[in-house]
Amino acid sequence: MNYYSTNGKAPIADLEKAVVKGLAEDRGLYMPENIYKLPQVFFNDIDKMKFQDIAYNVASNFFGDDVDGDALQDIVYDTLSFDCPVVKVSDNIYALELFHGPTLAFKDVGARFMARLLQYFLRQGSSACGCATATNGTVNVLVATSGDTGSAVANGFLGVEGIHVYVLYPKGKVSPIQECQFTTLGNNITAVEVDGVFDDCQALVKSAFMDEELNKHMRLTSANSINVARFLPQAFYYFNAYARIKEQLPNSQMVMCVPSGNFGNICSALFGHEMGLPIKRFIAANNANDVFFQYLKTGRYEPKPSIQTLANAMDVGDPSNFARIINLYSQNNQFTPEATHYRIANLISGATYSDEQIAETMRKCYSETGYILDPHGAYGYRALQEGLREGEVGVFCETAHPAKFKEKVDNILGIDIEIPARLRAFMEGKKQSVPMTKDFADFKAYLMQQ
Repeated sequence: MNYYSTNGKAPIADLEKAVVKGLAEDRGLYMPENIYKLPQVFFNDIDKMKFQDIAYNVASNFFGDDVDGDALQDIVYDTLSFDCPVVKVSDNIYALELFHGPTLAFKDVGARFMARLLQYFLRQGSSACGCATATNGTVNVLVATSGDTGSAVANGFLGVEGIHVYVLYPKGKVSPIQECQFTTLGNNITAVEVDGVFDDCQALVKSAFMDEELNKHMRLTSANSINVARFLPQAFYYFNAYARIKEQLPNSQMVMCVPSGNFGNICSALFGHEMGLPIKRFIAANNANDVFFQYLKTGRYEPKPSIQTLANAMDVGDPSNFARIINLYSQNNQFTPEATHYRIANLISGATYSDEQIAETMRKCYSETGYILDPHGAYGYRALQEGLREGEVGVFCETAHPAKFKEKVDNILGIDIEIPARLRAFMEGKKQSVPMTKDFADFKAYLMQQ
């Protein structure tokens, strides 16, 4: 399958180039030229299938023309060494628990899948990076994180030969446990502590890709959800959610609610919908960084500086994947902005809540059901409570284990939540990080020395 840029000014790329380069030459995001529908027989039988088998069918639909079938199956089955349960929380509301991977966060799937796919192309002798003259032969992965992306990518790529990962994160704006998950690893993982916010980290990564001198010096790619190999595999979750709901509640009208930050997660769900996944509608839950919510109301997209909230992974003021959503529903600019807005708003509704409202939601849910919401999942739960219609079944993404936000959860609920052994192991390591300003000249100078 070929991939084009959302900005429409870059050469068409195959999957290998889209994965290895990450960002198109015109700073646009890669989009698949075609999104193929899955056959109806697949959806008829999906409730009888395991997560891995469902994912392999979806992956074949996306990547089957570009990756050997046996290799793709190995990649999928290695990536999904864990389950992804759907748990009933209250009447007609279910949690899709995405935190059963190695770092207990939903981004584990996309990060591991991308690591294995990139490794596959390198073993095939990839020259797709277009930087054969680079003095540094290692593939250098740059990733900006507001929390869980960094830990998922760092652990997904840890020890992978021929690849070095630089995790850029905003100083003081990720949870202590999240920080431990990517600053204590060493090996081929370098944590870069940026004196700024997530949007500054993301800007540094994008600027690095566009710098000609830097790209001649080292081979660069991204593992943020701007990379097709990072965000597309997250669609696996939504097919599995539908299967598990169909298994329990046949013929139900399913509504999917996604706490949204950089919009890679909901974007993957929308791609699944285009593949035929029968989700009735979507809800994008925002915190105070509500640029998408405002777009749904007004039809105008107006990025703004991000604001720090309880749900730090959603603290994004200019979500990258908004460009993909616009491109998807404008059909590569075939529809007017007004028509595109109508198509999006007809399928996706929005919700936005304050920290106080989310703390209240967490307390009420715990008191009434015993279920411990993390601050991000709480947005999804509340949006379904307020937005579900008669006859609908709501599923929200519980995107990370609540213990990853122990200080916040304990303080809000008045409990001492147990830290899983996997998280405790990270906390025993020694922090290793490189302090960095948000000035690209400083970041470039650092990379040029590597």
